[in-house]
Amino acid sequence: MSARSQKDLAPPPHAAALLLDGAGPAGAEAEQAWIAVIRKMDETYAELVAQQVELETKNDALEEAQAFIAGVMASMTDVLIACDLTGQIEQVNMAAERLFGRAASALLDLKLADLLAPDSPTGFADILATVAKRQRIVDRDFAFLTPEGALPVSVNGAIRFDSRGRAVGLVLTGRPMGELRKAYSDLAAAHERLKQTQQQLIQAEKMASLGRLVAGVAHELNNPISFVYGNAHAMQRYGERLITYLDALHDAPAPGAVAALRTELKIDRTVADLAPTIAGMLEGAERVRDIVADLRRFSSDRKEACEPVDLGALVRSALDWVAKARAPEVETSLTLADELDVIGHPGHLHQVMMNLIQNAVDAMDGRPVRRLEITGHIRAGRVVVAVRDTGPGIPPEIASRIFDPFFTTKPVGKGTGLGLSISYRIVQEHDGTLEASNHPDGGAILTLSLPAAWGERP
Repeated sequence: MSARSQKDLAPPPHAAALLLDGAGPAGAEAEQAWIAVIRKMDETYAELVAQQVELETKNDALEEAQAFIAGVMASMTDVLIACDLTGQIEQVNMAAERLFGRAASALLDLKLADLLAPDSPTGFADILATVAKRQRIVDRDFAFLTPEGALPVSVNGAIRFDSRGRAVGLVLTGRPMGELRKAYSDLAAAHERLKQTQQQLIQAEKMASLGRLVAGVAHELNNPISFVYGNAHAMQRYGERLITYLDALHDAPAPGAVAALRTELKIDRTVADLAPTIAGMLEGAERVRDIVADLRRFSSDRKEACEPVDLGALVRSALDWVAKARAPEVETSLTLADELDVIGHPGHLHQVMMNLIQNAVDAMDGRPVRRLEITGHIRAGRVVVAVRDTGPGIPPEIASRIFDPFFTTKPVGKGTGLGLSISYRIVQEHDGTLEASNHPDGGAILTLSLPAAWGERP
């Protein structure tokens, strides 16, 4: 308490002297009365002191609150206007002063309608209609009169109520449309950059998958090409023999000489080998043709190319290209029902199967038992394919993150963290689901479920 306050509340200095003047019985009664009066004055004084302290404390808190509110209003970049229900302006912030080029004292003499341009999309009558419905003002277009002319402003606002719940005014905040347009433009540009980056990452992952595919294709092509190459050499030898034999026949030598030449050139064996040799060449050529066709389907970017797809054939192809080509030491078990047909993009679904099998093979790296089990069947009108490995399984702390982009447990340079994420997105685009869990006997199991092309068959 200040010295002035203590001085104002000090007890009268002559009270004690008055008590000394009492004498006799009457004086004793007077003395008791004065003592009671003094005690009451002391109590009153103490109450006044306490009230004064409380008043000063509340005053300090009020000043701090006012300073805080003033600081908040001064730091706002959005225009703030508070008015009563007649539109009389009661409070503005510094942003409003800068926008209208007037001091707060000058703005308080105006009404809200005075600040609106004649062609403002929202007028004061529109505001009153909104207030009558007890609705908020959300992103309404205003045109304010500024020293530079009419300025489009996006305004939000709410009704202000008194302590009894009665509507007494409005609080409006606005931001010039130019700033909003810039913010929207920056947001659109950032979104476009994000889309481009996403496409680049998807393409990068596809190229990584394509690299694995090419390695598998090279392995697969070796066998049919060896058929063609080996049989072509045999056909070359057989051709030379047949030409020599035919030349001899055309020269019409003695029959004994022809018979001897037939035996020497092994014509009978050559003729017998012609059919299987040609068949082997055809088989190898057809295998090469099928592999090239699969490769073209895989690399296709046609998003509209949805067609009936034998998912079982894609599983076998992916298994050959990934596991058997790059990890021949992995034991594989394949159990697939007949006609696992779905509707979709064959290249994209092939990529999903390659990613799932590659992920399973990588998970078993360094494990004593490396076994890959793939099963496929139709259940409740859906084709369900499960890929199980004998790796360490999925730790609980990462179970919810394995389909997140860029999440990987592989060492740096061994994985992009996009394979499962892109597979998950592709499966969703095919109205399917992709789930990961731990197998009861150890290892992880990824389950792919897609709508069957023809429904469930008996």
